[in-house]
Amino acid sequence: MGANHSREDLELESETESESEETTREQESDDEEENFGTPSSYSSDHKKPKTPSSLDEVESRLKALKIKYNNQTQNNYPKNSVKLYLHVGGNTPKSKWVVSEKVTSYSFVKTASEDDEEEEENDPDSWWVLKIGAKVRAKVVQDLQLKAFKDQRRVDFVANGVWAVKFFCAEEYEIFVGKYQGCLFENTYGYEANDENRVKVYGKDFMGWAKPEEADDSMWEDAEESLFKNPTKTPVKVSHDLNEEFEEAAANGGAIQSLALGALDNSFLVSDSGIQVVRNYSHGIQGKGIYVNFDDEGLSGRKSVNASFSTPRKALLMRAETNMLLMSQMNGGKPHSRGLHQFDIETGKIVSEWKFEKDGTDITMRDITNESKGAQMDPSGSTFLGLDDNRLCRWDMRDRNGMVQNIANESTPVLNWTQGHQFSRGTNFECFATTGDGSIVVGSLDGKIRLYSSSSMRQAKTAFPGLGSPITHVDVTYDGKWILGTTDTYLILICALFTDKDGKTKTGFAGRMGNRISAPRLLKLNPLDSHMAGANNKFRNAQFSWVTENGKQERHLVATVGKFSVIWNFQQVKNSSHECYLNQVGLKSCYCYKIVLKDDSIVDSRFMHEKFAVSDSPEAPLVVATPMKVSSFSISSRLRM
Repeated sequence: MGANHSREDLELESETESESEETTREQESDDEEENFGTPSSYSSDHKKPKTPSSLDEVESRLKALKIKYNNQTQNNYPKNSVKLYLHVGGNTPKSKWVVSEKVTSYSFVKTASEDDEEEEENDPDSWWVLKIGAKVRAKVVQDLQLKAFKDQRRVDFVANGVWAVKFFCAEEYEIFVGKYQGCLFENTYGYEANDENRVKVYGKDFMGWAKPEEADDSMWEDAEESLFKNPTKTPVKVSHDLNEEFEEAAANGGAIQSLALGALDNSFLVSDSGIQVVRNYSHGIQGKGIYVNFDDEGLSGRKSVNASFSTPRKALLMRAETNMLLMSQMNGGKPHSRGLHQFDIETGKIVSEWKFEKDGTDITMRDITNESKGAQMDPSGSTFLGLDDNRLCRWDMRDRNGMVQNIANESTPVLNWTQGHQFSRGTNFECFATTGDGSIVVGSLDGKIRLYSSSSMRQAKTAFPGLGSPITHVDVTYDGKWILGTTDTYLILICALFTDKDGKTKTGFAGRMGNRISAPRLLKLNPLDSHMAGANNKFRNAQFSWVTENGKQERHLVATVGKFSVIWNFQQVKNSSHECYLNQVGLKSCYCYKIVLKDDSIVDSRFMHEKFAVSDSPEAPLVVATPMKVSSFSISSRLRM
């Protein structure tokens, strides 16, 4: 299942065509009345209209008539008049747009009540609501997933259904979009939408984010040029098909909680009862028949570990993928942990139970990750990174004398805090990731994304402002040039490249970007797909495809939302002349994607390591896990004629 907004466009256009024909008939009738009047008004010596002397004169008269009657048609409707459509039939062959109200009106109203009660605009607790006739009343927020079609004078959005609004003239469309953008800004940040407040929200160095039409997009354009110059890139006129290779059932009936993909021989499915080992192939992953239970009562023929802990919410491969760190959340449902278990994959045993401690005091971590993109393949690796609400640090599993602690009997060994910083003010860190050289990107609940060099965790080299939504997951390319943040309703793609005062191209990890910052791009679902994904389903775990070598470029982006696994072509998103970006207002948003639809909610979707890509495929297989099954998809290329 792919993006289907093109089909929606055609159906709405056909409706619009009949409307246009009706208007034309009305105009022709009016024309007849105006030029010829009633029969009684003619005298016997009425002169025939002068025949135009040239084609230019004919064309001039036709243009004048068109302007005249278009203005008459527009003036026949009250201010803020629109035509309202509703999409019915869901994602079935019978789905279509139907006219909900042929002529109605919209308004933006400030209210402090969830019902239909209107309040004074100066109420500090009020917010903006969009009302369209008697059918639509919705708070102006990102959840509306509003998508604008300037060439059609139309906007689509989600509000207890999928709606389309058609405007009767371009001016009315422009007015609506401008009002909507202003109301969205005010509802998001609590400030009136003006230049002074935009500086307050974004900072003077990021005005390109507030006014994308004025932003410097040269870095995106440079990326586009390198795309066409590099012969190893996927040809422009190539589209990709997803083919399901096979499906693997979860062993022992345990619900899959997470994927731990390996770059070497094996990958791992972590469930609520144990770990299933699967084999990596060029066409995906396949079971090996090896399963390790987390309890003492392992089934016959299966290894059993002697550990009592809740289901791991994080699994991190280390030491050439022979060890795995398992982190479980504390009681009470908070995503924090006071320690972790070290699992030896070769023996099938928990060999250590570590705890987090700083200066003799127990502390918590909310996330852990590898030192760098390829660190899990390092056989000698003993360090990893940790993140908490206000902490960013490096942990070392070796003791201070250089000996590796490897005990799990009398006392719990303590991880050594070797580097990091505990911030005094609320940074609200939520997620992080590393580049190939160990630079760190951190996402926060306030929407900010911070870049730290590999040598310092005390102060961010660059801090990108938030767009109003918490960053729930973050990823970065191996070379550190591109950053991908996940929010509930959209993905944000940031170009971290800039040119310093000496004319050298750097990333925001290596230096302060100043005001030489490109506007980001957003990746969204179209309103219909967003509605089909489910009201409570949110974007999760957006990631680049996986490379661990300099000179290699990630080719795709993948994210999960409900039963959908959504894939974007990375090169297409970077292309400034891509059709999605034409006639857009605000930040450029890409709606061109492919969807893998499963029967159950998807736990995770990730591309295997690029070394598993075969010669006729531009990408390694995509692995999609639901609670009870894991599927592998290959991407094949075909020329688009």
